[in-house]
Amino acid sequence: MDSLSGVRIIDFTRYAAGPQITLLLAFMGAEVIKVESMVNIDHFRREEAAVVFGSARAAADCFNSLNANKMSVTLNLTTAEGVELAKRLVQLSDVVVDNFRGGIMDKLGLSYPVLREIKPDIIMLSASSHGSTGPESRYIAYAVTMGALSGLSEVTGYAGGPPVIMRSSADLRPGTAAAFAILAALNYRQETGEGQFIDFSAREALSCGIGEIIMDYTMNGRVRSRNGNRDDIMAPHNCYHCKGEDKWVSIAISNDEEWAALCQAMGNPACTEEERFGDQFSRWQHQEELDELVEAWTINYDHYQVMEMLQRAGVAAVPSFSNEELFNDHHCRERECFTPVQHPEEGELYVLAPPWKFSATPASVTGPAPLFGEHNAYVFGELLGMPEEEIPKLVAEKILY
Repeated sequence: MDSLSGVRIIDFTRYAAGPQITLLLAFMGAEVIKVESMVNIDHFRREEAAVVFGSARAAADCFNSLNANKMSVTLNLTTAEGVELAKRLVQLSDVVVDNFRGGIMDKLGLSYPVLREIKPDIIMLSASSHGSTGPESRYIAYAVTMGALSGLSEVTGYAGGPPVIMRSSADLRPGTAAAFAILAALNYRQETGEGQFIDFSAREALSCGIGEIIMDYTMNGRVRSRNGNRDDIMAPHNCYHCKGEDKWVSIAISNDEEWAALCQAMGNPACTEEERFGDQFSRWQHQEELDELVEAWTINYDHYQVMEMLQRAGVAAVPSFSNEELFNDHHCRERECFTPVQHPEEGELYVLAPPWKFSATPASVTGPAPLFGEHNAYVFGELLGMPEEEIPKLVAEKILY
């Protein structure tokens, strides 16, 4: 049995951050019903998404990766009838998730106090960029702005260069954190029988990822900025050019033993015995010269060769994979990181598999992302008991739209 078997989630999310939340829960067996509408269709279903991703297929692949294992119903929440149907779905559910801007669910008439009246033990997570309180709670945001607001962009990039714009990672990281919050709430409800509201801020979730930098300021008054691939302690610690066009290897040395192993793999060139490289702090002080020394060796080999030589020596070294190399990597293949699914319109697609392997309750990809409104008959007919002839009538009235 899946670990979340029997848990039903009503999913009002779109874009990437919200669907990531429910994707992880769907991996664990939750029944996720994605509520969509032509009035406010998921961004990755739109034609303009093809421009952003380079092709319609790329946009479709993104949608499919984020929405595998889910169902789809069409429900126009700008109509009173649509809102009432949404409430009826909530009565049969355990969790409600949205990632609208703060205040939108209130305007729709689907706020937590309203839903709690319908289903007293409901768990509701609203994942907005700024949270539901505070002076900026109604501000609109996307991944790029959340990365900036969190402080993450400011410390990402090269010295002297601009902050790096955070894209999908600024969506998927908060989405993962929000899924954890829902699991905690489900555990609490199992123990107490009580639901709750989870006010989730994406920018705050991202700020948790740079906690040591915030602590450095509060304790020492230091304002951290960008420093490329350099580490505060380790050296060498960088990406080094290898044989071939745009091929790189990442190497990190944390102590003298690893440094000695690297030197031996490099053939112990005389310069490695110089005083400036004699201990960890000295190496850290002379990183530019050290990087030149290491790259003069790595440039003679392809990035796989460097990895194999150094890993055998006990040194952390791996290629900087392109997406093609990642997809075809033998280790990822053996662990089935990418799972093929058969989509009724797109044919065979590969989607990301769950990143964990449970021994007792294995998470899995059970099917592709749903077609738009694919499960209207099941959800409204079987779950809500709506007469079969009622569904096409609601479609014509643009309530199931």
